[in-house]
Amino acid sequence: MPVKNALIILWLLFQFSVSGQVPVKSFVPDSLTEDHFRELRKEFGKNKQYPSAFEKQILIALSYYPELRNTYILFRIRHRHPVALTRAAWGGVFVPAAKRHYVITISDSTEAMLSPILFIKQSFNAQIGIIGHELGHVVQYSRMTTLQLIQYAVSNISAKYIDRFEYNADATSIAHGLGYQLLEWSRFVRKAMNTENWGGPDLVHRQKGRERYMNPATILKRISEDAIYGSIH
Repeated sequence: MPVKNALIILWLLFQFSVSGQVPVKSFVPDSLTEDHFRELRKEFGKNKQYPSAFEKQILIALSYYPELRNTYILFRIRHRHPVALTRAAWGGVFVPAAKRHYVITISDSTEAMLSPILFIKQSFNAQIGIIGHELGHVVQYSRMTTLQLIQYAVSNISAKYIDRFEYNADATSIAHGLGYQLLEWSRFVRKAMNTENWGGPDLVHRQKGRERYMNPATILKRISEDAIYGSIH
């Protein structure tokens, strides 16, 4: 391993224990050793269930969300229209925010037009970006009261509300240090779907006039303005 990469990893590991928010431009499956992943599993795997095939991606993404360390999250694989989807567990809507459970569903199959952007077809780095976005939703939900969660369910009929909600999940992911991973996903999906503004699976058959998920240029601007990315520009 090149000395520069080794130093980056050592610095990253130190920062994991401090804040979990030191950005890295690109992760690959062997970015961290098995010993390091055991440490991540011990620190960030509590109250989490996830498919073993995606353990590394999930643990890396979780390590950037230290406030979710004790949150109950089930990661599961299902046939779904979206690439990934996050919700509060139905039984947990009426309990205090600290005791809620969340479900993040990763799609393994969808309609033919969306098949090129399935989670399994993304790079390791982009997969972390997708999970980081979904964890941004967990943070959003965890800040809501029961009444606000119900209002959110009602507001989902509003396109402008959904635009803002998804855009803010991207902003949360960037603020937590996963901007480069989100950028890789953003670039890939726009190229694969031949679109400027990705509006999600519900709008896949027509162009969207405004950003729902941040475009690459917006992500880069956010990164350039955030001090936590300063050391790796």
